[in-house]
Amino acid sequence: MPGRKKTSDTLDKLVLDVLDDLKAQSVLRLDVRHLTSLMDTMIIASGGSDRHVRAVAQALLERCRQSGYEPVGVEGEAGGEWVLVDLGDTVVHIMLPKTRDFYSLENLWDISARRDVGESG
Repeated sequence: MPGRKKTSDTLDKLVLDVLDDLKAQSVLRLDVRHLTSLMDTMIIASGGSDRHVRAVAQALLERCRQSGYEPVGVEGEAGGEWVLVDLGDTVVHIMLPKTRDFYSLENLWDISARRDVGESG
């Protein structure tokens, strides 16, 4: 679908901008299209505290809704240790560093999918 890539890229840019604005740490973007049909992109970021994780997730939800992207689902907001925001083509994981280290999502997905935020394309 030609339009899907453009929409996904626009959504990814919005997500990455929000994460940057809210000072999320160690942001990583994984292109997982070759691994699953459930999503195009997985974005993983860390927050400095449970309060920070919740604030980043809340800001992301607000900005997405303002831009016309309605989340498919949100999990983990109450605890703040790991919040998952499902935006359809893009799934965002915002986690405490200790939780991120424990679950190591980066290592569960193909390492060739890795695309650091600083890379273009």
